[in-house]
Amino acid sequence: MTAKQHKQHANLTKSNQVLDQFAKVVNSDKAIRKVKPTEKLRCGIDLGTSSIVLTVLDEKDNPIYGAFEYDHAVRDGLIVNFVETTQILRRLKQKAEDVLGVELTTACGAIPPGTGEGSAKIVANAIESAEFICRHVVDEPTAAAKFLRMKTGTVVDIGGGTTGVSIFKNGKLIEVIDEATGGFHMTLVLGGAYHISSDEAELMKRDNKKEREVFPIIRPVVEKMASITKNAPKVAVEEPVVVVGGAINFEDFIPAFSKTLGLKSFKPDFPQFVTPLGIGMYDHD
Repeated sequence: MTAKQHKQHANLTKSNQVLDQFAKVVNSDKAIRKVKPTEKLRCGIDLGTSSIVLTVLDEKDNPIYGAFEYDHAVRDGLIVNFVETTQILRRLKQKAEDVLGVELTTACGAIPPGTGEGSAKIVANAIESAEFICRHVVDEPTAAAKFLRMKTGTVVDIGGGTTGVSIFKNGKLIEVIDEATGGFHMTLVLGGAYHISSDEAELMKRDNKKEREVFPIIRPVVEKMASITKNAPKVAVEEPVVVVGGAINFEDFIPAFSKTLGLKSFKPDFPQFVTPLGIGMYDHD
């Protein structure tokens, strides 16, 4: 193992420890620890195609609490139902405040890379309509890299509708791209293969017991995601390659992705929470 690989392995191990602890309190009536009334908390809001996630961190970026709801309010990382989005955010905010016993006042959001200032403005408006002060709107793969403490490498953020790729070198973002292939496309392929509705296909895709049946059907979509990562950027992909996002929770995802990419890739534990936690880390002055 090279020095670079050893450092990334250590970072990933530390990230996994945080993710494992965080996953235990998501959507529960518990927090990782009690919150002092005077503490300044940080919030991250990830508006995904299949779910909206709220994370709460302390000033040292340690996660304290998290919650999510499945939704149909966002498509390809962009809000298509503003009212539903704000209603979900208000419920998540209230649930978090009830558990923590304090008011949450600020938050950060995120958008797929390259979607423009208009999209960022809509996300900020949704967050503020839920009675937060929106401090920043960042791009999703960059938020994931912040949580992973990545200085050099590539983050592939596979969301419900898009594959976002951010390439970093010596602490600088040198390229970011986003292509319209994500978990929703897996659902479409699965629905077509079984002649079932998208809602039925989505439930089938999430059923761990059906993974061996499902993955061979959606494998071409995974290979396309890897091809996007390999061919879409104008600069060479930097190692290590870390893949995140809720759509990658299949045992065979990383082997298939790595084979097409031609580089070894890594998946954190609970990859669906990497980006939301990274978003929360930007919630400061």
